[in-house]
Amino acid sequence: MSTAANMMPDPAPILACTISRDIQEFDLLIDDMELELGESWGDLTFEDARDFLAQPDAGSLEFVAIAVNAEDEGDLTRITDIIKAATERKIKVILIADQISPAGLHQLLRLGADDFVPYPLPEGALKEAIERVRRPAPAPVQTAASITHLHAVPDAPPQTPSFKAKGDRDGVVLPVHGLSGGSGASTFAANLAWELATIEKEDAPRVCLLDFDFQYGSVATYLDLPRKEAVFELLSDTAAADSDAFLAAMLTYNDKLHVLTAPADMLPLDIVAPEDIARIIDMAQSNFDFVIIDMPKTIVAWTETVLTRAHVYFAMMDLDLRSAQNVLRLVRALKAETLPHEKLRYILNRAPKFTDLSAKSRVKRMSESLDIRLEVQIPDGGPQVTQANDHGHPLSHSAPKNPVRKEIQKLAKSLHDLNRAAATGRK
Repeated sequence: MSTAANMMPDPAPILACTISRDIQEFDLLIDDMELELGESWGDLTFEDARDFLAQPDAGSLEFVAIAVNAEDEGDLTRITDIIKAATERKIKVILIADQISPAGLHQLLRLGADDFVPYPLPEGALKEAIERVRRPAPAPVQTAASITHLHAVPDAPPQTPSFKAKGDRDGVVLPVHGLSGGSGASTFAANLAWELATIEKEDAPRVCLLDFDFQYGSVATYLDLPRKEAVFELLSDTAAADSDAFLAAMLTYNDKLHVLTAPADMLPLDIVAPEDIARIIDMAQSNFDFVIIDMPKTIVAWTETVLTRAHVYFAMMDLDLRSAQNVLRLVRALKAETLPHEKLRYILNRAPKFTDLSAKSRVKRMSESLDIRLEVQIPDGGPQVTQANDHGHPLSHSAPKNPVRKEIQKLAKSLHDLNRAAATGRK
């Protein structure tokens, strides 16, 4: 026997919910949720969300997408209560924000939102955010402080720079931009900055490293440095900041390298405007000999500011099709806006060994087809590179003979010699 009732298919389990004052104000979010989840999602108002999250049915939720706009800023307390309730149930939180002030956004992110997506939603942004929150949490990695027996050199506790801001320098600006995920740009930036800072035992250049990837910046991890609240304060109001405030937001690594880490909380890349970035670079240039900037992979409104101010703009790539396509896209975009694409210096990471003739031939063909010159080719450093990053060390500490370290050291010496020659010529 069968009835109409038991012939009906079981409803799809609800895996996610949007939570907003009025979901109709976020029509792109509706479209993307349907695209990613089909019928396995629901919608809640702020009023209903707290009650639902306290019910057993909420246990099936993988995540909630909390959508807020400028009209909600006066009611942040109710929204923060919802975020707390979700995190207590171990439900991931994706924050969708439309024209929220930096202070309001910072308050919401600090309460435990797992990811942030601006609204209107960039193409594929919600899909990527969902993939990130679904990804299993990595196993805890021992910090450098807990494995001091592995240190080649004992680390000094991080302090703010000890020198006074005098504005007596004119630093060389060297941004590093990864043209594809996992290209090694942050590893390269951190190690290049350290090699420059230690290039000479006496009278070494003063070097700073700025992590401008405000969402996924990893310089703090690679150098085992804490993330200071002062970084967010600096970014929130650069117009009120001076060089003293800039230095106060920084930390030193082993008393030699000065670092502005990414903020403690994930922030939108447009939390700063081009003029904010220009002010930060001005303060860095006037107090340091070299300014290394770790850039986000995303092209944003202030990328042009950094490119214009750069002496050389390093573009990291791999020997694969995605890197090749991204080179073409980037150069085409820069030429369309008549931006100085000639400043790009291409660096091939994980370059083939000298004996791998087939791969060397591929490198040559790629260079010719893209009409670019691969000025630096960094070999594959193997597991030692990942281990050094996880332990919070430059390669010179934990693997001084690694081929990656040797290549970056050689580049640092070349940059230092060129800068010294240019300074001598000016004199």
